[in-house]
Amino acid sequence: MFFSELKLLAMELRQLEYFVAVAEEANFTRAAERVHISQSGVSAQIQQLERDLGATLIDRSGRTATLTAAGTAALAHARAALASADAVRQAVDEVNGLIRGRLVVGMVSACTVTGLFDALGAFRLAHPGVEITLVEDNSDRLIERVRSGTADLALIGTAGDPPHGLDALPIASERLVAAVPAGHPLAKRKRATLADISAYPIVSMPQGTGIRTAFDQACAANDIRPDIALQASAPAAIADLARRGLGIAILSQSMVPPDDQRLKAITLEEIKTPALLTLIWQTTTSPALRELLKHSRQAFKPT
Repeated sequence: MFFSELKLLAMELRQLEYFVAVAEEANFTRAAERVHISQSGVSAQIQQLERDLGATLIDRSGRTATLTAAGTAALAHARAALASADAVRQAVDEVNGLIRGRLVVGMVSACTVTGLFDALGAFRLAHPGVEITLVEDNSDRLIERVRSGTADLALIGTAGDPPHGLDALPIASERLVAAVPAGHPLAKRKRATLADISAYPIVSMPQGTGIRTAFDQACAANDIRPDIALQASAPAAIADLARRGLGIAILSQSMVPPDDQRLKAITLEEIKTPALLTLIWQTTTSPALRELLKHSRQAFKPT
């Protein structure tokens, strides 16, 4: 009897999960993709929930799935029930030393940071029950994903202070440089102004990245309008374009190897704001995220 009641409870929680998914997605197909079952399975379970409650929760007559009055009244309670069930699982797992669930980790496009991979590897070994999903995007969109809760943790590039209202762990801070090919008129100089480099085409990262934000802010403050001739997400691609004489590359110091014979890094005098690499997250009660943060702090601890 006890086990049959547990099975019934699990089924009812799944029905509530599917109901919340349809309510939030306003579409049965998208809801089915979100909960990883067939559309017919979602529809059948919600119909069963409606029969059990004696009321229609979803209006299916239009092009989108909308809540009926009964569905609107039920939605907050369904969310609360699911949150309570998650809290029970977390409490028991913490007592047993188990961590389960799913984490979405964002990473700025084309940025290979060994410390983050080390942290993810160590975390996975310690907590194999947690599913990890990696997503790449530009920093602005990753910030919004963390704010909206569609990403749990993100490695972003910023200019100056971390995003307001989010917890942050800065892991690198570097000044920007202009990288010019050997033989360029500025190649023999150690320092240059924004006016100096703006006489030439610029090769830069796209908007929404920390390096580009720091560069754009400095140009605006000095009333400089550079010619952004080419853009690329990967620092290595930007450096290679500069080596081939297609423009002056705007990069951080570590992106230009000091032994590179074909590319010379020049300090930009007006740019004082550093480009930062920062881990960001929202204050959380998630045991999985707390453990990943522990591994991240260990991976990025100064040696």
